[in-house]
Amino acid sequence: MYASTVRGLLVRGMLAGLIAALFAFAVAYVVGEPPVRGSIAVEEAAAAKDTASAPSGHAGHGGDAASGEAAEEEEELVSRPVQSTFGLATGVLVYGVALGGIASLAFSFALGRVGGFSPRATAALTGAGAFVLVYLVPFLKYPATPPAVGNPDTIGQRTTLFFLMILLSVLLGVGAIILGRRLAPRLGNWNATLAAGGGFIVAAALAFVFLPDNSDAVQPGFPAALLWEFRVASLAVQLVLWTVFAIVFGVLAQRLLAARTDADRADAPAPAAASALG
Repeated sequence: MYASTVRGLLVRGMLAGLIAALFAFAVAYVVGEPPVRGSIAVEEAAAAKDTASAPSGHAGHGGDAASGEAAEEEEELVSRPVQSTFGLATGVLVYGVALGGIASLAFSFALGRVGGFSPRATAALTGAGAFVLVYLVPFLKYPATPPAVGNPDTIGQRTTLFFLMILLSVLLGVGAIILGRRLAPRLGNWNATLAAGGGFIVAAALAFVFLPDNSDAVQPGFPAALLWEFRVASLAVQLVLWTVFAIVFGVLAQRLLAARTDADRADAPAPAAASALG
């Protein structure tokens, strides 16, 4: 019965992630695409300026052919309209379904182990915890940046640091939960929660100090207002994703677990029948 319940929660978590991803895609398209287009325009303007300032000798014999070859090499394999619609939708939907499934497994583990919360409340805590650990804490250390604004030679290093921060954040969050549970019998639930939360903040601050910064994530001269707009939009997309997931999955999980509880009660022998058999 437990395995079938977890399987049912996994399916509902993926469904909730899909629904949440649809809302997140709408926000990403309406709010996130304008700063992306703006950053691409800044990059194109800088490239045109560099081309105009290049010595004229480079455009001598064979210069037109070389320029044509370079243009062909730099031609986009996928057009911007496709990237901003079907490409964006595909990426967000796959991301939402995958994280929805993972979050449902975390919910299955947390239910009944982090306090006497209802399935809806546990789903809300799971969504809030996922948003903080998987996105917000890493975002505070390594904020999101629009495409083509950083040094392309260090994109691999910057990506590795970001995922390392996600891993550290999740591990520190799990450690804080374990610490809070062990301190609860001695300090009480409220004081244990405060102590565990404080320990998490201190540990995350130390990670912020010792992990290297992305000093070349944004090129000098990039418009600060455009960068801020993109980062706010990125934060809004994640907030909508996890909020909708927590609401939808909470409802689905509540119904599933209530139905399973009713089925278990129906299968159990009635007290009167049990006493008569005795």
